[in-house]
Amino acid sequence: MPRPSPALQVMIAAARKAGRDLKRDFGELEHLQVSKKGPADFVTAADLRAENVLYEELSRARPGYGFLMEERGAVEGSDRSHRFIVDPLDGTLNFMHALPQFAISIALERDGELVSGLVYNPATDDVFFAEKGIGAWWNDRRMRVSARIRLDESLFATGIPFRGRPDHSLFSAELSRVMAETAGVRRFGAAALDLAFLAAGRFDVFWERNLKPWDMAAGIVLVREAGGFVRELDDSRADPLVSGSILAANPGVMESAVKLLHG
Repeated sequence: MPRPSPALQVMIAAARKAGRDLKRDFGELEHLQVSKKGPADFVTAADLRAENVLYEELSRARPGYGFLMEERGAVEGSDRSHRFIVDPLDGTLNFMHALPQFAISIALERDGELVSGLVYNPATDDVFFAEKGIGAWWNDRRMRVSARIRLDESLFATGIPFRGRPDHSLFSAELSRVMAETAGVRRFGAAALDLAFLAAGRFDVFWERNLKPWDMAAGIVLVREAGGFVRELDDSRADPLVSGSILAANPGVMESAVKLLHG
């Protein structure tokens, strides 16, 4: 396994530090102070603490870098070439319900291009990371997307629009087509981990709408460096980070997945 770059080492160290607090809070859910931000969209005290730790650690190690974060939003830095895209707790609802399917997600953008990605699950201590041109790794194992080429053997993953989100009828139509033609569909509730699992060959296709950049930036790097394809769900010329809609797949089923989802 190649040694991670200094920037990626900083990202891993920051995620592990923030993850220690998340893991502690995960074991004491009854003590969490929870506030409701919107329909089915919760912010916990743990989420805010994790973001503060990540911001402090990354800023200390890379002063001047900009940020795009779930709670802070966009933070301009003196270094206009570099920006961290951070989700301190992807899978908040899972976390609140004591489901160990949540993650810290950090991506590094250089001159508008994603160059490094990290997805870390504190509950399982799994680290998924990748760097452009270097490859993708799960802990100390090289990751590659699956080699499946048949839809009826492929496992799809997705995110279901929850209460207060649009596109329920559109999703229902897509899901109906996918269920009829594939081996199965999974909905785990953390897009960053879904993309990491696709990079590891556990899923063959992932699609979702109405995501934020911090939900998928790190996962996009993982999938691409594991040999997978990533595109905007409806327009291959558009940027998923801008539109919020993403389709990721191994090369063998990408074209078939596009046709299937578009009916």
